[in-house]
Amino acid sequence: MNKTLVIAKREYRAAVRTKGFLVTLLLLPVFMGGSLLVMALTKDKVDLTDKRIAVVDQSGIMGENLKKRAELRNELDLKDTVTGEKKYPAYFIDLVAPDTVDPNGQKLRLSDQVRNKETDAFIQIGPDIIHPVPGNEKSRIFYFSENSLMDETKNWIGSVLNEKIREIRVSELGIEQEKVGDLFYWINLEGMGLVKMDTRTGNIQDARKPNILETIMVPYILMFLMFMTLLMSAVPLLNAVMEEKSERIAEVLLGSVSPTQFMMGKVIGGLAVSLTTTGIYILGAILTINYLDVGEVIPYSVVPWFFVYLILNIIMVGCIMAALGSTCNDSKDAQAIQVTIPVWQPIAGLAGILIFTLISIWAGGRIFRSCIIMHGKRPKLGTLLRQMLKG
Repeated sequence: MNKTLVIAKREYRAAVRTKGFLVTLLLLPVFMGGSLLVMALTKDKVDLTDKRIAVVDQSGIMGENLKKRAELRNELDLKDTVTGEKKYPAYFIDLVAPDTVDPNGQKLRLSDQVRNKETDAFIQIGPDIIHPVPGNEKSRIFYFSENSLMDETKNWIGSVLNEKIREIRVSELGIEQEKVGDLFYWINLEGMGLVKMDTRTGNIQDARKPNILETIMVPYILMFLMFMTLLMSAVPLLNAVMEEKSERIAEVLLGSVSPTQFMMGKVIGGLAVSLTTTGIYILGAILTINYLDVGEVIPYSVVPWFFVYLILNIIMVGCIMAALGSTCNDSKDAQAIQVTIPVWQPIAGLAGILIFTLISIWAGGRIFRSCIIMHGKRPKLGTLLRQMLKG
């Protein structure tokens, strides 16, 4: 064991003293945090470029209202009342008479105008939107632009058009507009966490809304960190062992240690490098998050499991890489092992899936046949195995 630790200590020192280790240690959080920083800096940024929208109103009742609402918005809502700075882009509506002879040609011409930056988008309003027929194209409203998925203009126009449609429908029913305010008031379901007890103070902590950092970014960062750590410490063992073999260093070392001690020493050394790297990153992340006063998003209960899986992952992959490295004689062999996938591997994988599927069908059928009419017994693992084997 002492010889294994000596080799591990040598591998660890050789890794952490290199400039590459220090550069990687500094650059990885930059790569991981760069996108988050950009998102934080741009989350409140609004595109203030004025938008020009062409409207083909086949209903004949929506275009004028939309144009008036846009003019009113441009007059009252674009600037901050305190600073006078522009907050939102202006919308300019151009009404286009519908081409009843060649409607597809008209859409092509308007699309070309969008591509040529003469307009930003165009809308086609169907003639039957007040009393729609589900699935009928005449009962739909289309918004055409180069990026209609992430377009705030589309949302504003859709809201204005639907307000006008509701107003017309209510008027046709003979109901006063003042009496239908509550009818169209939509109340969203607000997602909340769970109420819990503060173990330190004994007070009940109220539920809070889920945080995108806690829900998505923390698991993503932990998985990305494990992946990058694996690439930094376990995968390079293949080339390291191959080089020591080709340069006859391994033969010298094997005069003093056994092959198992040699391999495990290199794996444990790589594992120590991984734990050093991840420990620095996680400690830095905890201190930074607590400094930003959002420490509640830190999943402290997950951190020990992260290190358990990381250790097992590094040992497993490290042993495989070291073993593969021992089979290589030069860099070409190492590259071939890392890149080339033999034909038998996907075939063997497919065969394994098929065999497991057949076993599942066989076992499920025997358990189902034996237990479907049984009552009063709880499903225990021993019972299920016995029913599967005996049928």
